[in-house]
Amino acid sequence: MTPLVLLHAFPLDAQMYRGVTEHVSGQVVTPDLPGFGGTARPKNAPSLDVYADTVAAELDRIGLGQIVIGGTSMGGYTTMAFCRRHGDRVAGLALIDTKASADAPEAADGRRAMAAHMEDGRTTEPLLELVFPKLLGATTMSERAEVAELVRGWVRDAPAASAAWAQRAMSVRPDSFDTLAGLDVPAVVVVGTEDVLTPPQEAEAMANALPNAEYVLIEHAGHLTPVEATQEVSDALHALMRRVDG
Repeated sequence: MTPLVLLHAFPLDAQMYRGVTEHVSGQVVTPDLPGFGGTARPKNAPSLDVYADTVAAELDRIGLGQIVIGGTSMGGYTTMAFCRRHGDRVAGLALIDTKASADAPEAADGRRAMAAHMEDGRTTEPLLELVFPKLLGATTMSERAEVAELVRGWVRDAPAASAAWAQRAMSVRPDSFDTLAGLDVPAVVVVGTEDVLTPPQEAEAMANALPNAEYVLIEHAGHLTPVEATQEVSDALHALMRRVDG
């Protein structure tokens, strides 16, 4: 079975996929992007290409060639950067609660302003105040307090300086629709109906751009469907893997 690589959302780390890795069979690799999960923050100028190349180097280190790659939110942006730079390795694609469009100028300005507040490494308050409330769907926030507290803890523990670097990297990412149009591999696009950061219309646009994509809409979930709807996301990944290998 082709190995599956899953890249995490901002400002979390690979532990967000613990539930998914328990449900998906075969080899699943969930690397921490540089600066998260105890790894060193990049010294390069902020760019998602740095993340993508680091993932490629890690795959080389563990001896993996062809892979199915996917990611949530920032992990999805990095997945698309990986496809641009290392597309010959991509046998399948999973885009989860993410988008292919670049930031509008005001959104990019907001990322840079948040980064400026965190670059001294002393506070993650901007993440708790501005990012956390939008990560989970309204249903999860109102009915699943244990999930909300878990995610709040992950956000609180995020390394502020690394989060600042990531915000600057995301602020300059390019539009990726041309990249998606050139990826004639099995793909799945997953989104929660309550995702306010990368809503269903963004997911539909990606699914329409991809030559061979299935679209999965998950009810009562927000921006972190792998955490909020673990079984449904695992099922979507299982179906993708069957298409890749069968």
